[in-house]
Amino acid sequence: MAVSGRSGLRGFLDRGGFWRLLLTVVVYLAIYLGAGWTSGRIAGHYADDDLLSSVGSVFFQLTFGLVVGAVVLLALTAYLGWTRELFARQRIYRSGWMWIAPGIVLMPIVLRVLGIDWGRDGFDVVAMVLVTGLMVGFVEELLYRGIGVKMLRNSGHAERAVAALAALVFALSHSINLLTEQEVRTVVGTIVYTFAFGVLMYLTLRVTGFLAFAMVLHGLTDPTGILASGDLDKLATGSTTNGLLDAAGLVTFPLIVVGFVLVLFIRGRVGEEESPETTVTPA
Repeated sequence: MAVSGRSGLRGFLDRGGFWRLLLTVVVYLAIYLGAGWTSGRIAGHYADDDLLSSVGSVFFQLTFGLVVGAVVLLALTAYLGWTRELFARQRIYRSGWMWIAPGIVLMPIVLRVLGIDWGRDGFDVVAMVLVTGLMVGFVEELLYRGIGVKMLRNSGHAERAVAALAALVFALSHSINLLTEQEVRTVVGTIVYTFAFGVLMYLTLRVTGFLAFAMVLHGLTDPTGILASGDLDKLATGSTTNGLLDAAGLVTFPLIVVGFVLVLFIRGRVGEEESPETTVTPA
């Protein structure tokens, strides 16, 4: 439940809830987009180059905004006094079926690792993409499965609602891709995918007990996707000449289905350490 006795911004965010979380995310996205606008003004030709053409293009098109986002979110959690709690062990029980979530997320990562031509883009670019991808995982999981989950729990939501609402806000945040002139159909597909992915990241948080594991798994998903497709938030589901990358793309559809189905089986409330059921039944 929410921490009581604090006023101002601390008290406002302590009370949590969906609308406070949505407002928090909107403010964050405004800062993130502002950082991206600033990066574009100082990047020179790197802003218009192909993403994987150089370290500079990766940094100015992706990394710069994430650095600003990480600083903002870490400062916010420190100001609120939430840092230790967010990174500590989750005070809620786990069930064996929840391992389905990190398992299916790991499948396309492994296929991409085996299928990517690691020498195509140069060691320096690949290293920069990997670091940037880990930053994506850190920032987005801190915001949605860290701050978001805590705010929803503070307002008294049961865990199914916590998982679904955090995933919904995460998914809706990807509508900003419309500002990059992506096709509406592509953005809608991304929103559907990221809702399911958000549920699976919640279950990863829950079954491992630590936010860091969700950050790492998310942080491996994005860079392998970028190196496979050449762009961020691009669902590589089309046919290529690489069977492993094709297989990784095909996992997208069952991953979406699993995410939408598993959210229905989520039970419990934060603070419950032990399940009254066995580890193989929904909890």
